[in-house]
Amino acid sequence: MTAMTAMTEILYLNGDYVPPAEAKISVFDRGFMFGDGVYEVIPVYSGMLLRGRAHLARLQASLDELNIVNPLSIAQWMEIFTTLIAQHDALSDNVIYIQVTRGTMAQRDHGWSAELVPNVLVTCRTQTYAPQDMQTLGERAVTLADTRWSNARIKTTNLLPNTLLLQKARSMGANEAILIRDNYAIVGTQSNLFIVNDDIIITPPKSNHMLNGITREIVLDICQQNKIICREKDITEDELHEADEIWMCSSTREIVPMTTLNQHAVGKGKPGQMWLQMIQLYHEYKLKVMRAPAV
Repeated sequence: MTAMTAMTEILYLNGDYVPPAEAKISVFDRGFMFGDGVYEVIPVYSGMLLRGRAHLARLQASLDELNIVNPLSIAQWMEIFTTLIAQHDALSDNVIYIQVTRGTMAQRDHGWSAELVPNVLVTCRTQTYAPQDMQTLGERAVTLADTRWSNARIKTTNLLPNTLLLQKARSMGANEAILIRDNYAIVGTQSNLFIVNDDIIITPPKSNHMLNGITREIVLDICQQNKIICREKDITEDELHEADEIWMCSSTREIVPMTTLNQHAVGKGKPGQMWLQMIQLYHEYKLKVMRAPAV
């Protein structure tokens, strides 16, 4: 690996640590041409990865689905993360981004050779959080028809349907779109869905149409550890509209209350008591992560 320059912002690309301006990749990379690749996003709190091995396991599952060979061992991935975190700011909250594409072709071709070598990109940036007023007031959501492909469980870089749906939601004055398929609420464009009815937390079950989020799994674990009733079951569009609370969660946004749905108030139109309890428990979980180096 190329030696890095001290105190210079760097990223990892195919074995080298380089400044972003010096990072180069061929236009015939299949990720650039076809979105033929996968990605992962790992939160880092005070230098500690949040369920890093779970993220790497999901990365491996996505690679397996696309028949891309993982080019690095877990130890090599961890070495890269440690290097980037230390160079960036080990004491702050950061986000690790991983992208692995199938590799670079000699020329554009829908088919590929088994001899292609995957391209690997890893970056580290400072974590940003929703403004405090958003946490206090909540955010706005709309419902839109789910137009994504049927294998949305795979975390691929081909996110055009998601980005188009999110942009449509934003054009309607919303922060997120909740996607509806066959009359069921499935997921957000970039987040998992929870609702609360009569103090019972409900989230859609895992399926081909839903990426199983790590933050979603953390919420389920928190519920189990604290004897909070949480069920994995289908949520109809009517149940969504009648919910007392709606939450969306992801690795970078954590757990965000939706207080408006299709321009109508959700519950009392402000973050509910169950969300207030959950976000407190989630912050306590983060503190445990920061105190213990387990990944």
